[in-house]
Amino acid sequence: MWTSSNLSTPIPPSRVAPTLRLLWPYLWQYRARVLLALFCLIAAKLAAVAAPLAFRQIVDDLDPSRLASAFPLALLCLYGALRFAASLFTELREIIFARVTQQCIRRLALEVFCHLHALSLRFHLERQTGGMSRDIERGTHAIATLINYTLYSILPTLVEIALVVAILWREFPPVFALVTFSSLFIYGCFTVLVSNWRIGIRRRVNETDSAANAHAIDSLINYETVKYFSNEGFEARAYDKHMGNWADAATKSQVSLSFLNLGQQFIVAVCVLLMMWLTAKGVAEGDMTVGDLVLVNAFLMQLYLPLNFLGVVYRELRQAMTDIERMFLLLSTHQEVADIPGAVPLPQGAQEVRFESVSFSYDKVRPILSGVDFVIPAGRTVAVVGASGAGKSTLARLMFRFYEVTEGAITCNGRDIRAFTQESLRSAIGIVPQDTVLFNDTLYYNIRYGHPDASREEALAAAEAAQLVGFVDSLPDGWDTKVGERGLKLSGGEKQRVAIARALLKNPSILIFDEATSALDSHTEWAIQTQLEAAARGRTTLVIAHRLSTVMNADEILVLDDGKIAERGRHGELLAKGGIYARMWERQRKREEDDAG
Repeated sequence: MWTSSNLSTPIPPSRVAPTLRLLWPYLWQYRARVLLALFCLIAAKLAAVAAPLAFRQIVDDLDPSRLASAFPLALLCLYGALRFAASLFTELREIIFARVTQQCIRRLALEVFCHLHALSLRFHLERQTGGMSRDIERGTHAIATLINYTLYSILPTLVEIALVVAILWREFPPVFALVTFSSLFIYGCFTVLVSNWRIGIRRRVNETDSAANAHAIDSLINYETVKYFSNEGFEARAYDKHMGNWADAATKSQVSLSFLNLGQQFIVAVCVLLMMWLTAKGVAEGDMTVGDLVLVNAFLMQLYLPLNFLGVVYRELRQAMTDIERMFLLLSTHQEVADIPGAVPLPQGAQEVRFESVSFSYDKVRPILSGVDFVIPAGRTVAVVGASGAGKSTLARLMFRFYEVTEGAITCNGRDIRAFTQESLRSAIGIVPQDTVLFNDTLYYNIRYGHPDASREEALAAAEAAQLVGFVDSLPDGWDTKVGERGLKLSGGEKQRVAIARALLKNPSILIFDEATSALDSHTEWAIQTQLEAAARGRTTLVIAHRLSTVMNADEILVLDDGKIAERGRHGELLAKGGIYARMWERQRKREEDDAG
């Protein structure tokens, strides 16, 4: 099971190579562009290293003591051409590889998105949306960082370093190459050691940032609850506490970064000082030319500019690896409910749904259903009533396979629903849930979501069946009215009517009404009850109800008590028994009389 603690686990070096291997197939599908970009990379670095050599020759030819016979125009043209070639091939490399990076990010982001939708309801009930969305955002950004830095910053810099050291070794006394190589080694060791120390600090910054973001989103989503209890100050203090932790961690990160930068610049300054002293000494003694001094200086500048950048690159790469690992952890999260090998689509047509000795519990210490046995014949309606917490809504979740049954089986036309693909099973079931959550879009979009390919006429017909047309006509923007985050701009009854229209538009063979009229007033409930019954006619229907008046016409009524079926029968039969159902009926009738009075 994925938890937030998994995402704060440090990434050992042994995990870096597997993470890169996971990423490589996304790149290699664009192998032609990758190889062409690599060619441009090498060409750019060869031109960049050749330019100082040409410049040295220009300086030497201009020295009066060398008595040059002609102005070195050809060398100047060559120097300019080499400089331009280095820039040209660098930009070509960026142009060629840009699409590779963006498509790789696109494909991975889509894969994570689809995988999150494939995970079980249990995962999404336990997750923090804000923290998880920030992890995905950082992960996709880290892919671009890793690709660009690894393949097109580190590699060219290493090529350039190798070429410069080789030229220094060939053109100058060995001490020049040894000083350069030694400084590079010391610089690299210092950068790695300090950057590794900073990893924990950076991880703390990310964790506090995710925590603050998750709290902010959770608080804003529950805006009405905050207002109900006048807890704006409480929420602000909690958010400020998270931001305080983030500020402390960010400050510590900045201080450690300054220490790293100062150390790197000190190593560079010592190396430059030694190299320039050796060169100046050689020129003074006549062993070297002024062009050699210019060449060494150009190489040092050319070498240490990207080397300074490598310090940043290493830090970014380590952070990128951490962020990508967090995203791959999401991808590797176990899919609790998955299609079995050989799963087939659910055949279309009428369905008989049967619960065969079904037991279920969310955890071992809290059983929800125990040995539930009943059948919903094809085209018939079965209602389930009972007290809150009796397990009524769990029946719907099990039919949708949001969870797997602990014991027993649920079958459609005699075949276990686990033998069917989840997509085909859920496509055959329409539901009006107890708690309707809408997308932050228009009314029309939310209704049409039940069947995105439906025509406008079909969507409007479903809305009319749900008694929505009069309400929509009274709105200034009509069907284009925005419903707000989670549908907060609509009343409970209005949201539920949208949910009813959405389910009707889906036109499923199995219907589930989970407290479908619980948020409606009695008049509206009466108005659409006949429409619901008409929609259920000919379909296999499960009605989960609190108001017993909505299930009077059901073919069979089940009374669920403590996860077991305590009574079953038609409305009149259950009243005649004088049991749980009769007492529930009497309590509701009395409450309605009191309300009327």
